[in-house]
Amino acid sequence: ANGSVVTWGNARFGGDSSAVASLLVDGVVQVCGTAMSFAAIKANGSVVTWGEADFGGNSTAVAALLTEGVVQVCGNYGAFAAIKANGSVVTWGNADSGGDSTAVAPLLTEGVVQVCSNDNAFAAIKANGSVVTWGNGFGGDSSAVSPLLTEGVVQVCGTAMSFAAIKANGSVVTWGNASDGGDSSAVAPLLTEGVVQVC
Repeated sequence: ANGSVVTWGNARFGGDSSAVASLLVDGVVQVCGTAMSFAAIKANGSVVTWGEADFGGNSTAVAALLTEGVVQVCGNYGAFAAIKANGSVVTWGNADSGGDSTAVAPLLTEGVVQVCSNDNAFAAIKANGSVVTWGNGFGGDSSAVSPLLTEGVVQVCGTAMSFAAIKANGSVVTWGNASDGGDSSAVAPLLTEGVVQVC
């Protein structure tokens, strides 16, 4: 309740936070993790990271962008994505897991309201209802359904290797690994309208 953080477990993977202990004594409002690191948002909008460097524990490359204004951090297996108050997104960590978002950077400079993840990719919903995806493996490439993701998306949910998006008209769009939920063609007639939640 006092905003401090206590860590334990495998020291290499975030159980030892002594290197950043002075930054975790107060003011922390959210903590999230990758498979091997943690990121904490503080009340002043800054982010503190620790754990395995290559899995998001080292955020020095984007440190200047994480000193203020961060409102949400989302982690997957090896990377983090942070939404700032201005609607931009900052990513770091394992490039193959979405830590490198340069391919879609022009689409992440403003208007992002939510980011969700699967194991190695991210999906961002923008204020105009469009979705931007990036990362390696399944789900980072949504080109097969991109015409359906240009507007009207209100929620995105991820599994290990796929995503499902609910649109304002109650329909559902899926992409990613077919056997992991990315292919919903078998039930497509049931997903054209009336859906209110996906989990």
